[in-house]
Amino acid sequence: MASLDPRRPPEPIPVTLITGFLGAGKTTLLNTLLRDPALADTLVLINEFGEIGLDHLLVESIEGDQIVMTSGCLCCTIRGDLASTLEDLLRRLDNHRIKPFNRIVIETTGLADPAPVLHTLIYHPYLMLRFRLDGVVTLVDALNGMAILDRHAEAVKQAAVADRLVITKTDMLAKPEDAEPLRARLKALNPTAVQYDAARGEATPKNLLNIGLYDPDRKTPDVRRWLNAEALLAKHDAHDHHHHGHDHAPHDVNRHDEKIRAFALRHAEPLPLGAVDIFLELLRTAHGAHLLRVKGIIALSDDPSRPLVIHGVQHMFHPPVRLAAWPDEDHTTRIVFILYDMEPSFIEALWQGFANLAGPDRADRTALTDNPLKPARGGLLG
Repeated sequence: MASLDPRRPPEPIPVTLITGFLGAGKTTLLNTLLRDPALADTLVLINEFGEIGLDHLLVESIEGDQIVMTSGCLCCTIRGDLASTLEDLLRRLDNHRIKPFNRIVIETTGLADPAPVLHTLIYHPYLMLRFRLDGVVTLVDALNGMAILDRHAEAVKQAAVADRLVITKTDMLAKPEDAEPLRARLKALNPTAVQYDAARGEATPKNLLNIGLYDPDRKTPDVRRWLNAEALLAKHDAHDHHHHGHDHAPHDVNRHDEKIRAFALRHAEPLPLGAVDIFLELLRTAHGAHLLRVKGIIALSDDPSRPLVIHGVQHMFHPPVRLAAWPDEDHTTRIVFILYDMEPSFIEALWQGFANLAGPDRADRTALTDNPLKPARGGLLG
């Protein structure tokens, strides 16, 4: 078989990141997913085989650091850092030393901040050509989730960057409605993430896979599903009916998720590429630490028929992608931000400056907070 042409790499392989705090049920979920035929040609990356309940799986053979299962999946350990592991896997794949795979699932440790994994996937100069982030799936334990979110900032960040939230162990609660405070809290923390209940059988490949920008069935971008900006707009409409003061209990102010802010920025008119580029560069370099997740589609004035798609995590941004055409009838700029310890109005002011807006009536900023926090360091350049 001919070797791959290095100038034209194959279509990027989708990568799903499964995260969640200790005891959230990642092992149980992964075992369930790996039994599904939809994951037959999946490669699973784990830190140690001992962390995954492989006794629950049918093992076909063991070859070095690889385990081949009767389901067709291949499990590998992460040796060293993730980038080195992925590069080694690509070499073995291209040289036909491992069985082909069409998807990767990465399970993080319960204490892990997902940002470094996302950095590797969206910014590594070679890996970003061979892989694409399909989505982040975060598990939250219904029994202990509220307490864990109160005590551990890592758990809050895991939930904040998720594309899908899976609530586990609801069947162990005294009453089904006991999960509602957790659902509401997660909805406030990350309005754009769709929630599923594992005990109801909702944590399926259909719901958790193929959730990225590109729809594998239509082979076209699905920006509306990817951004889910409508969830932010609906939340904003609900806030319009309330006063601007917070009525939380005093202890709520100290919760880690009080520092998370989610909002959507919308602008109707196409913008110059140079203005957008400077806006993103200043935001990334001066305040990258506060950008948990940024996703958006932008109308540009040089060719309004071909929008620009952006995706970033903290100070790392994937190179913007220019689409051949708008994927739907909405041709407005829409950018979704998940922020940590930053005031949404700061980003809005920066955007307005570079877009040379005449006034607030020409840009619609949808904020999900009435009392946002200021950036940790003042000034445009921090």
